[in-house]
Amino acid sequence: MAILIRAEGHHLDQILEASYDLWHDGLSRRAYAQFYAAQTATAWGRRSLERYALVEGADVVASAKIYTFEAVLDRRPVRVVGVGAVFTQPARRGRGAARELIERLLALAAEQGADLALLFSEIGADYYARLGFTPIATTTSTLRVLEDDRRGAPATMVRAGEDRDLADVAAMNASRADPYRFHLERDRDLVRFAIARKRLLAGLGPPGARELQFFVAEEGASAVAYVVISVKRGEWTLEECGDRDPGGARVGAILQVLVARDPAERRPPITAWLPADFRPPQIAIVERRPANDVMMVRPLTAASEAVRGLTEDQLLYWRSDLF
Repeated sequence: MAILIRAEGHHLDQILEASYDLWHDGLSRRAYAQFYAAQTATAWGRRSLERYALVEGADVVASAKIYTFEAVLDRRPVRVVGVGAVFTQPARRGRGAARELIERLLALAAEQGADLALLFSEIGADYYARLGFTPIATTTSTLRVLEDDRRGAPATMVRAGEDRDLADVAAMNASRADPYRFHLERDRDLVRFAIARKRLLAGLGPPGARELQFFVAEEGASAVAYVVISVKRGEWTLEECGDRDPGGARVGAILQVLVARDPAERRPPITAWLPADFRPPQIAIVERRPANDVMMVRPLTAASEAVRGLTEDQLLYWRSDLF
């Protein structure tokens, strides 16, 4: 019978070797291992990210990453277990190993106090629905930044974000999230982890393949709005943003400043997951389509059954926290 362990040493090497072709995302094999190791070395990663495996002797059968989040559901604190990178070794497929792994991981998480499970499926909803998960329809928006005919930048003080800004970022996140039925508690460490992960992906990849941009609008000595943007092949992904202004006008101004840096260049397509109530006046939504990664939830306690009824407008979840 397979046993469940934390994946380390030669077990972890087996997982990385077998899963590299599927999830390398442009990294070399060495960088792929460095990417995971660096994430687990962050303050948030050390306490909230682990990899587990079902093993038989020296051989891995199946594996997954486990993320532990603090969250809020209907104004009640809940603990969320995130399940990611579910992978069955090629020679072991077709025997129910992934199902066994997930069930054993969720049983362990429930014993340790988790209230609900969360995952993002790249393979549609059907497989995980058979394991008791419920999909929540989410939308990817394509945005266009509105500019005047001169394509000039607004008079907004914009600078690169720094570590000292993270407390302000976390405060903006908390204020924005408060009205929603479900959201993560994005403290300073989680915000730092989310930004560091994208920076690592850019830094460990081929030169020029990716870029991570973190900018803030500043008033006095404080950040009052911010954006985190991933750039790949000329396309922008707005990973997350925040603004002390509920209408988001300063986020819109930051984006206007950023696109105005190269007045003659083609304006980049920008994709984002935007909260239902967040529509900066300088942004137009030109397309909305179902998100490629299907958000799915499963309650682990009776008190969390309400998570099955969530709709997109009742939750706040940034692309930065996609796993």
